[in-house]
Amino acid sequence: RCLRAREVKMAALLTVTGGLLLLHLLQAIGGSGVSAELPARRFEYKYSFKGPHLVHSDGSIPFWTHTGNAIPSADQIRITPSLKSQKGSVWTKSRFSFENWEIEVTFRVTGRGRVGADGLAIWYTVDQGLDGPVFGAADSWNGVGIFFDSFDNDGKKNNPVVLVVGNNGQYLYDHQNDGATQALGSCLRDFRNKPYPVRARIIYYRKTLTVMLHNGFTPNNDDYELCARVENMVLPSEGYFGISAATGGLADDHDVLSFLTFRLLEPGKPAEEPADSTIPQEEKEKYREEYENFQQALDKKKEEFQKDHPDAQGEAADLFETVNERELRQIFEGQNRIHLEIKQLNRQLSMILDEQRRYVSLVTEEMSKRGTNTAPQAGQLPQGELDNIVRYQQEVLRHVGELKNTVTNALNQAAQLPGGATGGYETIQHFNDIKENLHTVKRDLASLVQRNINIEKPKCPELPPFPSCLSTTHFFMFVAVQTVLFIGYIMYRSQQEAAAKKFF
Repeated sequence: RCLRAREVKMAALLTVTGGLLLLHLLQAIGGSGVSAELPARRFEYKYSFKGPHLVHSDGSIPFWTHTGNAIPSADQIRITPSLKSQKGSVWTKSRFSFENWEIEVTFRVTGRGRVGADGLAIWYTVDQGLDGPVFGAADSWNGVGIFFDSFDNDGKKNNPVVLVVGNNGQYLYDHQNDGATQALGSCLRDFRNKPYPVRARIIYYRKTLTVMLHNGFTPNNDDYELCARVENMVLPSEGYFGISAATGGLADDHDVLSFLTFRLLEPGKPAEEPADSTIPQEEKEKYREEYENFQQALDKKKEEFQKDHPDAQGEAADLFETVNERELRQIFEGQNRIHLEIKQLNRQLSMILDEQRRYVSLVTEEMSKRGTNTAPQAGQLPQGELDNIVRYQQEVLRHVGELKNTVTNALNQAAQLPGGATGGYETIQHFNDIKENLHTVKRDLASLVQRNINIEKPKCPELPPFPSCLSTTHFFMFVAVQTVLFIGYIMYRSQQEAAAKKFF
């Protein structure tokens, strides 16, 4: 018996394991088949709208018509305002004649109360339901409607709700039961007063209608979840897309931000062109007339501008700088900055040179007063050490003079840079020379500082007090000159920026 029970357990385990393996294999085959048969999407602009610039100057929507209380604007269409007993709709002007399609609708339903009314509907029907009792559209439609019903008519507390209702043109909508007896699919979703717009993605592919919803709680545009799926659903081969809304005793604002339509292309099938792919003659005439009116208004504005500005010469394009002009302007600005930096370095070296000259002259004068044969007093350095100090100072003076000459040469080279468009190579060469000279100045200054650190400085003799290098009068004059130069530089910079703004 134990052996028999063990064999039964092993057989059951093998059966379960085999079934699981077969199930995984079928899932893998099915998944690969689905992924390989994903349709391609093609955007259809004649059956879509989206802001900004959603409407023409006359308030009409390109390729769409609106009726009732619908209010188009630049960035959205308010199907109904939050007033009692309002209804409106928008419909495509031409029929959509593709077998498979997908639409993405972005909308907002907002109201002050906890409960709103009546709701919003998205349509695909054989005829345009411009007006009627079903959420602002006609009843007994032939096609399908996706209803966003916000008011609970049957009192079952199952609203707001999203319904998929089909009709062949022979039935009336059941308002009393909120269409529950006619719904092919539904889901309970609260789409009112959300922080972000609600999105509905409706896909009709291979006789299957799928409704996906974005709940409006996140800014992620791809955060969809399945609402309803209706298989073996046969829709008319041609039809109009539309969206409508209505209010009753309670009222909400029903705003549609975008309606995007895509044609779905099955893999392996050639793309079919619609029969009405060309623009109707009436629309061509309307667009041509609108273009002519725009051109006349533009010419009139040009004439008025020429009358008001008779001194303005050339075309409007002359007021904007070209790419070459912008590059030259940037090069000149860089040259100006380098020029200012070199001038600042030149002034600093001049100050160092003056200080060294003054120091050498004072030491030389003190030595001449003592005489060459005078014995050094207590606390004073011998004559030989003083001579070494003088020679060292003269050497420092010579190096500083060489640095000043180098910076002066670099300054002259920066001032003589070519200004034409053909001097690109020479400009680069001059910049390289300036860079090399600046590196030389930096290296020489570093070597002087290092020599000052390494040399053991002898104790200098006590000298009589020197006169002050900078008196109070000279200090205030220096401050005044610096202030004038700073104000002049600010004025010059402002003029340059004002002149540069003319190019943009």
